[in-house]
Amino acid sequence: MTRTRLTIGVAVAGLALAASALAAPTASTVTVTAGKPSELKFTLSKTSVPAGSVTFTVTNKGKSTHDFKIAGKKTAVLRAGKTAKLTVTLKKGKAAYLCTLPGHAAAGMKGTLTVK
Repeated sequence: MTRTRLTIGVAVAGLALAASALAAPTASTVTVTAGKPSELKFTLSKTSVPAGSVTFTVTNKGKSTHDFKIAGKKTAVLRAGKTAKLTVTLKKGKAAYLCTLPGHAAAGMKGTLTVK
């Protein structure tokens, strides 16, 4: 009887360990500041993220309106002082981001995030 309980206990512990290993990784978060240090710049809190789900919290600290586009999705146009969240799934490699308002990306409001 004791040997059976020990075997069951080991089996349950093994299943729990396997389940935790298969659990989805924690989503990454990146803070994005638009309009600082200059009006047509983005500042990201991270230069690289692991592949998978990434949530961007975008705050417009500039005077002009801006948006943020990455991986085919974008935020609404943000007025000064406004914030939006955007969640995307990124694959390994490079992920380009930009402001889609006319002339903003051409003036430097763009960049590349490394996805590991």
